[in-house]
Amino acid sequence: MDIPASPAATLEPASRRVRPNVLLVFPRFNQNSFWSLRAACALYGVRCPAPPLGLITVAALLPADWTLRLVDRNAEELNSADLAWADVVFTGGMIPQRPDCQQVIRLCQAAGKPVVVGGPDATSSPELFAQADFLVLGEAEGILDRFVAAWERGERTGRFEAVRFKVDMARSPIPRFDLLKRRHYLYLGVQFSRGCPFLCEFCDIIELYGRVPRSKSDAQMLAELQALFDTGYRGHVDFVDDNFIGNKKAIKRFLPVLEQWQAERGHPFMFSTEASINLADDPELLGMMARANFFAVFVGIESPDADTLVAAQKKQNTRRSLADSVHRIYGAGMMVLAGFIVGFDTEERGVAEAMIDCIAATAIPVCMVGMLTALPGTQLTRRLAREGRLLPFESEASGDQCTAGLNFTTLRPRREILEDYRKVLLAIYRPAAFFERVRHVGLAIRKHALRADPAGRAPPLPRVARRDLVTLLKLMAHMTFVRIDLAPLFWRTFVATARRNPAGLHAAVSQMVLFLHLGRFATFVVRELDRQIAALDRSAVLAGARAQGRRQPSAPACRSRSRSPAS
Repeated sequence: MDIPASPAATLEPASRRVRPNVLLVFPRFNQNSFWSLRAACALYGVRCPAPPLGLITVAALLPADWTLRLVDRNAEELNSADLAWADVVFTGGMIPQRPDCQQVIRLCQAAGKPVVVGGPDATSSPELFAQADFLVLGEAEGILDRFVAAWERGERTGRFEAVRFKVDMARSPIPRFDLLKRRHYLYLGVQFSRGCPFLCEFCDIIELYGRVPRSKSDAQMLAELQALFDTGYRGHVDFVDDNFIGNKKAIKRFLPVLEQWQAERGHPFMFSTEASINLADDPELLGMMARANFFAVFVGIESPDADTLVAAQKKQNTRRSLADSVHRIYGAGMMVLAGFIVGFDTEERGVAEAMIDCIAATAIPVCMVGMLTALPGTQLTRRLAREGRLLPFESEASGDQCTAGLNFTTLRPRREILEDYRKVLLAIYRPAAFFERVRHVGLAIRKHALRADPAGRAPPLPRVARRDLVTLLKLMAHMTFVRIDLAPLFWRTFVATARRNPAGLHAAVSQMVLFLHLGRFATFVVRELDRQIAALDRSAVLAGARAQGRRQPSAPACRSRSRSPAS
């Protein structure tokens, strides 16, 4: 059953009321995706990586006297008692959640509950969610008050659309962290800004949030962190900004305040975020982030080929040595995760070797390599549509762009692109290659003077929480007695880092934990690529046979009986 039965003795039955019971449902991500981190979550004893920051922000925008409940289908079941309790259901998410989001809509409507759908996928492709009772499109801070007014007038259908890129981040409330079951998650998230100043052709962020980054005030952001601190949470907090340094003036204003806030509370949080590679050009900014206790940053490298980057309008990556830039970030004490893409029009045979060499030179262990995907509303999608090359994006078929991509007619043979992608994955997630990159990062991290403040004081080492110690012991046991094939690589990396740079152990251990998922995921993707390549080969054989059949001379027609010798 999609909705398991649950004892409802403690739940209030639904009824028509002025102040409704609101059920917020976060749809499932496909488990076969890069960021599901299934094996890593299991080792940490949690159910999924991160909670639904968007939904708990929406919750904070609803009237204070409305009664709210959150169900995250990545961590728990949606049961019949939840739906019986609810007067209205809010849901929505990203493209990899689309199949389950549509299933949630069906379940709600079968139970006679009006459903409100929002989020980036519905905003980009509202036609795919036309069956919902309400559509709330765009940034919630700019539109949700209109939904509330309509609901309280008694309306039970409607469509509300925010003016794009006009939401003042000062209107964004402190998320309802109290709705979360924190024990389910590997880390929690906050947001400082929206938007990115760059113009990458394939990116949907600039289409959703604009090219002029908008940020919260320092006081507003500190109040949000204080609210999270007051819940008792300590540990990893991710700034979910798509480009944390998109507005350098704002971030340089904020980071010293954040550093002071952290120091006054004993550095309760370690931060990660996403930023453009030009972060490495600014030693002052690197030092500020390091002293505020940032330990990881995700960067979009995409391709080692300069012509490809220029054609994709990601010129900012061509103005510097990628390897030197990444190593400067290591020198500031932060590990780097990166995104790469195969399938650009300008790629040539040999891109696989160049990408493998780039990953080795940068020593980035965790690399999300995916296939180019034309996302709804992007410049890439509009160009491919004009060229008559756009194909449907089959989001239902897979978890993410690692296995579902190339939704367009490619300029070089599709089989060749799939082979190159396969070659990259086999090379970079070969255990010896991965652990060598981890060892390099473990020895490089936190060795640079940028981590000291102007007075020469070094920032604190990462906080060692009880959960981290338990996870380390479990990892040691798993690598020694279960993954015997990995034991020599694990212990060589661990011992070398512990002896030569103990401050790098957190980075090394956390990335070795991730390999438990990424190694298996790479194997899964390679199998899927093999299946796609085999399907292309079968199609080529059939096409060849049909063409051969058309080239054969026609057989002579049978003579009419009237022309037979007997006549």
